[in-house]
Amino acid sequence: MAPWLLEGKTVALREYAPEDSQAVLAYAQDRDVTRYLPWGPEGTQEVDAFLARVAADALQQPRTQYEVAVVRKDTGALIGAGRLGILSAEHRRGDIGYVLRRDSWGQGIGSEVARLLVDWGFRSLGLHRIEATCDPRNHASRRVLEKLGMNCEGCRRDDFLSHGEWRDSLLFALLEDEWRA
Repeated sequence: MAPWLLEGKTVALREYAPEDSQAVLAYAQDRDVTRYLPWGPEGTQEVDAFLARVAADALQQPRTQYEVAVVRKDTGALIGAGRLGILSAEHRRGDIGYVLRRDSWGQGIGSEVARLLVDWGFRSLGLHRIEATCDPRNHASRRVLEKLGMNCEGCRRDDFLSHGEWRDSLLFALLEDEWRA
């Protein structure tokens, strides 16, 4: 498998490696980081299973899931994750997600990660529509999506179970033509 890498100004997105387990575990066990996510806090077994699944997904042909590590370019530290999934190859539709360690919040890194994923999805994968969801209470994630130019298309009520309670999701989307403009 060829190395997969996207580079931004502050961060790089790369494939996960087995030695990333402890860094993933560190952010996955932080309840503030996983508050709006359907997973966490995670233990070593869950993280190892996640890394094994991600490695298997990376070998699929055609590949439909890109779950990648977010690393700081200045230190090489793994500080989070990014994801781009192909929801429908036929309809050229995908979705993105991201999560960052708490000490990386408020620095524009989430916006950089999301922008790298969206740009790559449109330019390299030929997607026509990219979606993202966020919890209505997650104002920081909503700002990231709005800064990308994504439009809020509505609220999906009781969309999924997160930490024992039903959660709504705001649905955002961006079309290829809007991105190019």
